[in-house]
Amino acid sequence: MTMEAPSFDIARIDEVIHGRVRLGIMTLLVTRGGVEFKVMRQHLNVTDGNLSTHLRKLEEAGYVAQEKTFVGRRPLTRIELTAKGRDAFIRYLDEMRALLGTDSATT
Repeated sequence: MTMEAPSFDIARIDEVIHGRVRLGIMTLLVTRGGVEFKVMRQHLNVTDGNLSTHLRKLEEAGYVAQEKTFVGRRPLTRIELTAKGRDAFIRYLDEMRALLGTDSATT
């Protein structure tokens, strides 16, 4: 019995999201809403510089927005998922489902 390969085009995978840290950022924001930089860094177990680099790439794509404020004299950066980012993440998940040959409507 031969199984037919699912219809899948690797070029449709969003490379901005697909990296491990960026996928972690997007997943964290989808599941928790806005997240403070420090909390995100700790949750993903990355350095400040590494997280900043990945956030910049997501921000340049319009997927996340950073709000920088101060609490007293301490800087506070909060990261939010944008509507464009939410849509891109849903498309990313749909493409992963296509790769696995599952129907997105049933998951």
